[in-house]
This record gives sequence, C-alpha cells and structure tokens, in this order.
Amino acid sequence: MKNALLFLSLFLLNIGWSQTTSQKIVFTEGALALTEQQVTYDPSYFSLDYPNGDVPSGKGVCTDVVIRAYRKIGIDLQREVHEDMKANFERYPKIWGLTTTDRNIDHRRVPNLMTFFERKGASRAITAKADDYLPGDIVCWNLGGALTHIGIVVNKKSGDGKRNMIVHNIGAGQVLEDCLFDFKIIGHYRYETE
Repeated sequence: MKNALLFLSLFLLNIGWSQTTSQKIVFTEGALALTEQQVTYDPSYFSLDYPNGDVPSGKGVCTDVVIRAYRKIGIDLQREVHEDMKANFERYPKIWGLTTTDRNIDHRRVPNLMTFFERKGASRAITAKADDYLPGDIVCWNLGGALTHIGIVVNKKSGDGKRNMIVHNIGAGQVLEDCLFDFKIIGHYRYETE
C-alpha cells in the first residue's frame, strides 16, 4: 500500500497537479488505509519516542487517526505541535493543569490540535453545507460536555451521495462512517503544508 501511495503521489506531481493536491489524495487514501488495521480504542498515557513516536500499533484514539494519516505524507504532528507549544505555551489550553509541554501526550489532545491548526491558519468556516467539507479536511466535534472528537473527511460518499464520509475512532477502532453532522461541529480545518 505504501508503494502504491508513493507512486500515485509522484504520478500526480508529474502530470502537473500541485503538491498540495497530490498530498490531499495521498493523505485521504492513507486515512482510508488506516481503517484496514485492527485498533482497540485505548486512551492510556504512553511514553513515546521523539520525534515520530506512536502509541502501539493496535491501540489508539481519535487523534491517533489524524496523527497516523499525516505521517503518511511526512508530517509529524508530534514534533510540530510540541515545538509550537514549547514556543507558545501560553496560547494553548490549560485544561489539564500542566505547567510545561509533554511530547508524549500534547499532540494526542483534540483541543491542542485545534489550537495548533488555528495558529497555522488552517481554520475554515463551520457550516451546515456538506459541500464545504472537502477530502483532506479535519473536523472536530463536541460530543457533549467537555468531550471532544476529531476525524478526517475522505473522498468516499455517504449512501445517499450527499456527504463525504469520515475516518475516525470514536470507540470502535479506526473506521469509515457517514457521521459529518452527527455531532456539533466545533472546528473545521484545512492544514496544507508546502
């Protein structure tokens, strides 16, 4: 699968597509590939390598889906979030009572990813229009109370053809579902890198 994604990316670059377009395709295909892996929902704290550290491959939460998909296009959110938090700690949520960064967990928290994407200028309008949510976009939801969730919009359509579907992990592992408007959307991001 990895070789096929690399070939597709190189092919698209050679026919004149922008790197951003080819990255989005590889990113969404990588997110879809994650749904083929057996993953148990596990919010445990893990000590991770740095950079490019990951929780054990058979475990994860919603943020790990996003982190793993970005790694498929060479973006290490663990490093990027850690470096931005280290330089701008006062701008990040203080929900957990921390007084310094923690490169094992900071990137695995939805509010921190939301802050990071906002700081990088990736925010997009939150609307009730399905067409506004494009493949490669990141969506965050409030599940009720202080529970937040995150997922990736992919290029597969809902059964009625009206919405792009989401790759996420809300407790049943890394899955593809038609759930864009199932919860209150609190964040919509299009994180594009050079």
